[in-house]
Amino acid sequence: MPSYVYRAVTRTGLVVRNKVEAPSRQSLIKTIKNNDLTPISIEQVSYRSLNKQKKQKKNVTNIEEIMKNVNTTQLGDKRQKTLSRKEKINLYFAKTEKITQRDIVVFTQNFYLLKKANFNNIHALNTIIEGTENISFKGILEDILAGVEAGENMYTTMEYYSNVFPYIYINMIKVGELSGSLTNSLEQAVKYLDDTEAINKKLRSILIPNIIQFILLIVMLVVGTLVAIPAIQNVFDEVGSSATLPGVTLWFADFIDKVIEYWYIPTLIIVAIVGVILFYINTPKGKYNFHYFKYKMPIFGELIYALDFSRLMRAMLLNLKNGMRIQEALEVSKNVIQNYVMLSIIETSINNILIGQSWIEPFEKAGLSKPMTTEMLKIGMQTDLTEMMEKLLEYMDIDIDNIMTKIMKALPQVVYAIVGVVLIFFVLVVLVPCVQVYMGNFLFDAYGV
Repeated sequence: MPSYVYRAVTRTGLVVRNKVEAPSRQSLIKTIKNNDLTPISIEQVSYRSLNKQKKQKKNVTNIEEIMKNVNTTQLGDKRQKTLSRKEKINLYFAKTEKITQRDIVVFTQNFYLLKKANFNNIHALNTIIEGTENISFKGILEDILAGVEAGENMYTTMEYYSNVFPYIYINMIKVGELSGSLTNSLEQAVKYLDDTEAINKKLRSILIPNIIQFILLIVMLVVGTLVAIPAIQNVFDEVGSSATLPGVTLWFADFIDKVIEYWYIPTLIIVAIVGVILFYINTPKGKYNFHYFKYKMPIFGELIYALDFSRLMRAMLLNLKNGMRIQEALEVSKNVIQNYVMLSIIETSINNILIGQSWIEPFEKAGLSKPMTTEMLKIGMQTDLTEMMEKLLEYMDIDIDNIMTKIMKALPQVVYAIVGVVLIFFVLVVLVPCVQVYMGNFLFDAYGV
């Protein structure tokens, strides 16, 4: 196991130095941070120096001699710095600051611009880290930098932070590093993040107001049934009227009473149904069927497939331009796909290449791709595939925009229909009895008129 010498700062500002063994630089950084230390520098001690003494090289610091002659607990300022309460609060919030989608977008844009300016990865990451204000994200970027300095690819460290970097984003970086076209992959990653944010923003603008309205109607319906309906029935009873509430009101009031009395039964039923669904989805067959449903689901299915197929073609084009064969391009590009159905189509396509058949045929037989896309690929195989794939991507960008336009038109109608049904039910259950009391017709019945 390799040995490392590190310098770090404690929470109180004390600088410490130590020598430890760790599987890798990244794991050591995580261990240091888990012990409430902020790493300053980490240097690996070579294996040779641990086994036998070598002749001292010129201009090379002897780490072993340093470790023998220093006090590891009293480096830096000998006076222990005491943080004020305000500084402690600011430090706490800085360490727990949430990493937003915007932080990732800004990082990717800056990294892309620096790579276009011919910065190497280490120089680019150092430059970005210096200007990063989010402490939490800065720590992650420092971990990535440590991995790059140790000779690893960026994506290997990003995979440890899958809760921060999206799966597809990580694999876009992976495709770029493996194909030697990181700059182009970063450009695609910027476009992916921007498109994802634009789609989410449009969906939120439609769904959130209507979801809030739907929840408010449900709350009003339940509260009205529990409060207004018994009050109205008491008025009827007090004046001696034989008038009754509407049948749907009585049925729903009885239903709410039963749910409150036996709340554990519907709760157990809901938990059981959700548990069964989650268990099934986590099985290989269930996950495949769920992913197939995502491609065939109403409203969003066509868009999800178009986005995945476009992402695959874009990654393939990048690899083909870098001299890869079609089989190799498919092998590398499949990393940007998470859907099991698409992955199975890609695997079948690769097998077809091995036995001398068309790699386009599986996409055509799946019945998910539009005939236009598969025909363009066929023509590309007979002419210039990379040039035709560029035209295909232009066509798919237009097609995705058209699909989004359709969704933006259809989605409000679906949401309004659901809210409308709840609103009508609310009127029948709660408002009709209230209007009945307001009109006072029950008084005529009470006095025998």
